[in-house]
Amino acid sequence: MKVYIDGKFYDEDKAKVSVFDHGLLYGDGIFEGIRAYHGRVFKLKEHIDRLYYSAKAILLTIPMSPAEMTKAVLDTCRKNKITDGYIRLIVTRGVGTLGLNPNRCKAPSVIVIAGKIQLYPPEMYQRGMDIVTVATTRNLHNAVNPAIKSLNYLNNILAKIEANIAGVEEAIMLNSDGYVAECTGDNLFLIKGNELLTPPLSAGALYGITRGVAMELGRELGLKISEPNLTRYDVYNADECFLTGTGAEIIPVVKVDGRVIGTGQPGVISQQLIAKYHALTKVSGEPI
Repeated sequence: MKVYIDGKFYDEDKAKVSVFDHGLLYGDGIFEGIRAYHGRVFKLKEHIDRLYYSAKAILLTIPMSPAEMTKAVLDTCRKNKITDGYIRLIVTRGVGTLGLNPNRCKAPSVIVIAGKIQLYPPEMYQRGMDIVTVATTRNLHNAVNPAIKSLNYLNNILAKIEANIAGVEEAIMLNSDGYVAECTGDNLFLIKGNELLTPPLSAGALYGITRGVAMELGRELGLKISEPNLTRYDVYNADECFLTGTGAEIIPVVKVDGRVIGTGQPGVISQQLIAKYHALTKVSGEPI
């Protein structure tokens, strides 16, 4: 594997960052997870845009233009002969002192890794997954804003630890008001009748790229799209439930906190959305 670091490609075993990089010392940086399908990078512009929005939110000046960043991603895919895979795009604050002050970092560092990912076992897409609600509260907007896709992912990791302890792959995180925010790495959707519901971004949900795709595909199916505040009661009594994410794609949920969702099998609408998503990835994206 060849890894892109600040304009150069390095073998995997030589791809290193300084121990003084504030991305390592303090989680001071941002990232994007991106998918490639059939020789195309899916929703690349949307991911690049979100990277720059995150950078602006933390006053991090990315040392290259969006066009140059796009080229770096595509070049890394070509170097690694990626046609179907996963790309991790990272911008750290760069090398600095042992103090917190980001102004003492010399220059941000850009890293692109292109490889493979399998987030959940394949059988879970066939039979659906069980998830639980955990005690770890989603970050507050006035603390570490959930809209920022930062390298500080401890909030999500703490929730993932609780999921692991409960023996499940994923978990619902509530916000400080008790409303559903999102899962540890995915957005959550419910289907109730002809309505597709998902928590509002103001509840603490990430501005998910796949979330947006699912909403577009839902409209194509004639579903009414809404973003109300949702409680666990709403989740338990939904007809169908599924999660979305770049790594997860669209995956059905059949049980939450021991409550069977709908029939206990992946729902008809969820399966239609999954099929439409896979069809879209075959024809859409930036050519590698």
